[in-house]
Amino acid sequence: MSFEGKSVAFHTLGCKLNFSETSTIARLFQEKGFLKKNFNESADVYVINTCSVTENADRECKSIVNSALEKNPEAFIAIVGCYAQLKPHEISKIQGVDVVLGATEKFKLLNYISLSGKQAHTQIHNCEISEADFFVDAYSVGDRTRSFLKVQDGCDYSCTFCTIPLARGKSRSDTVENVVANALKIAESGVKEIVLTGVNIGDFGYGQFLDTESKKRKEYYFLDLIQELDKVESIERFRISSIEPNLLKDEIIEFVANSKRFVPHFHIPLQSGSNAILKQMKRRYQRELYADRVSRIKTLMPDCCIGVDVIVGFPGETEEQFLETYNFLNGLDVSYLHVFTYSERENTEAALMPNPVAISERKRRNKMLRILSAKKLRAFYEKQKGKQLDVIFEHENKQGFMFGFTQNYVKVKHPFDASLCNTGTQVILDNFDEEGNLTCSISESVLIK
Repeated sequence: MSFEGKSVAFHTLGCKLNFSETSTIARLFQEKGFLKKNFNESADVYVINTCSVTENADRECKSIVNSALEKNPEAFIAIVGCYAQLKPHEISKIQGVDVVLGATEKFKLLNYISLSGKQAHTQIHNCEISEADFFVDAYSVGDRTRSFLKVQDGCDYSCTFCTIPLARGKSRSDTVENVVANALKIAESGVKEIVLTGVNIGDFGYGQFLDTESKKRKEYYFLDLIQELDKVESIERFRISSIEPNLLKDEIIEFVANSKRFVPHFHIPLQSGSNAILKQMKRRYQRELYADRVSRIKTLMPDCCIGVDVIVGFPGETEEQFLETYNFLNGLDVSYLHVFTYSERENTEAALMPNPVAISERKRRNKMLRILSAKKLRAFYEKQKGKQLDVIFEHENKQGFMFGFTQNYVKVKHPFDASLCNTGTQVILDNFDEEGNLTCSISESVLIK
């Protein structure tokens, strides 16, 4: 079938990993002659890449499908991603959905496209998750200044609240050589910063194909990967998206501290500051290890930005245990929090645990931690004022201003200047404007490169 002259639009929910995969699927469409459009435009095909972590995933998915059909009632609607793997039959009941593809099929979407009108019945192509035993590489280009580069997929952990292993399968990785090759391809597109993504990237190293032999030992380690990427001179910055505290070894911290290209920014999931709750979650560390990792980072990189994932309202979490988390984070030298309100997920251990926390109480605890996060971020930014730092500015003109991020993830604001877009620029961090944005001025030694 010829797709010349046909159009496709994409909508991505969830994490950086999903964005990398959507971008790769989009390139497959464009190679077949499709014109890529914005999701708010009329298109022949709409692809929605879903997330299992998203609250009210069913309602959100239905709303996005309806939005697409308003643009073109005859459009072919494809739903892929984690939610599609977990709840394909639930999705198939949404009026207007033509195909639902699970974990192993999403990169084969073109094989299922039909442009001969709406389908009478929704197709479902969904495997047993044990069959998701191979790695498919992916990366984003052209969507923003940074590129998201997938290096790992799946997870071997069994956290009691999490559906990701059910949606993505066992841990498996790309090869070091192929990741480096993809980084070089990304560099050719003019991208200056790459964010390494995966489900559990600190567990990097299991082979691309999970046969019995390859699961016996790792072929590589995460440290091997970042050491090789640090040699890629055509990329100015590498950023680690998220890494488990028990996998964030001293050697990785020390390497980043002395790296030419890996920036001083870590995002480290905590989930709870109560050891009792961490045990209930089946996390692989206690709060003391987490505090030690933060201390080690700050000793070597005092200006390092540290982000934290935390869950409130886990089953059985008492007020005292929540305050343990609050006080632990309050005393920790971290920069911002991503706060998640616990919600029950089917087929997880936590969903069957006794003593659920009232929804109103979950929301109250979430609000308390979001306020703490705002205070933490403001304090971190205050410490950066007056410093000269490197910024890569985004392309977007927002009412006469542009925004960018320093190497240690400080977001700054500057009057729009097209010549500065996607270019390493040295700036002086000034002060906060009336909207709370940190402003900057161009350093005398204007361009780094």
